[in-house]
Amino acid sequence: MKEQEQIPTSKVQRAMRFARTGAKVGGNYVKHYSKKLLDPSLDRENLHQENARDIYHSLSELKGSALKAAQMISMQHDLLPAAYRNQFSQAQYSAPPLSYPLVVKTFRECLGREPGALFDAFTKSAVNAASIGQVHRAEWQGQVLAIKIQYPGVANSIVSDLRMLRPLAARILNVNGRELDSFMEEIAQKMLEETDYELELRRSQEISSACAHLEGVFFPRYYPEFSGKRIITMEWLEGLHLADFLKTNPSQDTRDLVGQRLWDFYHYQIHELFKLHADPHPGNFLFRPDGTLGILDFGCVKEIPESFYRNYFGMVRRDLLAEGNEAERDILFRNMGFIYDRDSPSERRMFTELFCEMIELLARPFHSDVFDFKDETYFKQIYAMSERVQADRNVRSNKTVRGKKDAIYIDRTYFGIYHILHDLGARIQITRPDWLK
Repeated sequence: MKEQEQIPTSKVQRAMRFARTGAKVGGNYVKHYSKKLLDPSLDRENLHQENARDIYHSLSELKGSALKAAQMISMQHDLLPAAYRNQFSQAQYSAPPLSYPLVVKTFRECLGREPGALFDAFTKSAVNAASIGQVHRAEWQGQVLAIKIQYPGVANSIVSDLRMLRPLAARILNVNGRELDSFMEEIAQKMLEETDYELELRRSQEISSACAHLEGVFFPRYYPEFSGKRIITMEWLEGLHLADFLKTNPSQDTRDLVGQRLWDFYHYQIHELFKLHADPHPGNFLFRPDGTLGILDFGCVKEIPESFYRNYFGMVRRDLLAEGNEAERDILFRNMGFIYDRDSPSERRMFTELFCEMIELLARPFHSDVFDFKDETYFKQIYAMSERVQADRNVRSNKTVRGKKDAIYIDRTYFGIYHILHDLGARIQITRPDWLK
């Protein structure tokens, strides 16, 4: 893959790149409809592929929050056509890497020395490159190390990038821009935290230590002496990413075992630590043939406020949707921002019915002792519900943001876990805290 010599870091440079990409997409639409005049049966697949390629090329050069957005979108299987998901999924593993001179410059700025002066061996080319940084392999005193290096200018561009994306997000979601502000603030805060490698190092050591007792889950050892503001050094872990693991055709028992370990890891974090590794894309997990699971990258960690925790997981109670619990359910829906006092009676009825349906579907695994995530029917129901809601004019015409900002990364985490378990085809013994049983 061609290495990148520089990253656009100024507001003007990045705004121009966004504008140039918009012009390319517009040109693709013009070409598509010109061809359609000659061939009315032409579908939109080629258009989607050209747009996805042009958008990803631009975002991969911008890196940072722009490329992180592509990574997040690729995990939402029902949000975009397959061409976009397939193209954007490259952000999970393989964006264009930085050239070696920029890597050396980062080492000098953060650690005061070049890689060759610190390590016995160091790969000049990145072995992985994604949205926020890239990874190099090194050797030191017989140890194999993974060195994560942050792209220059990423932290400084996040706020301005999200400001440019805010109008687009409001238009896509069809909501009032001001009501979107608290959600955008939550995203900006988490993205800024991801660029704070000193914070990530502390969290990595804290959570991996707290979860070290979990059977079959392993974490790298970290090296603070070789880490800094934009560099994290850790033990190199062996294992396969999900797609490569599945190519080995693991047995059902192995799929179930490694899936259970993923579920147990998140259950313990959420219900015991009240915080969680909130970036569950497949690139952050390593799968081994013996069913053990490696956990990487604690850059995005969501701490769960106690009051929100009780409201959020109160939604998965078996009796919440039962007849006779309307008053309690109404209070919970107000606490969660699903319905508001200013809603008209018809709006309150519509959104109550909508969120009841969503909860019944998305909380269904919690109502089973064992849940088969291989069940295609279940995921088709999720996609169908999503498409129906997106097409509902009454829902789309309502410009009130529904939900709470604290749900953003918890929802994202559960969607990510569900899809990984679905790809594994795993059968999971569902664990719940005692107060939910």
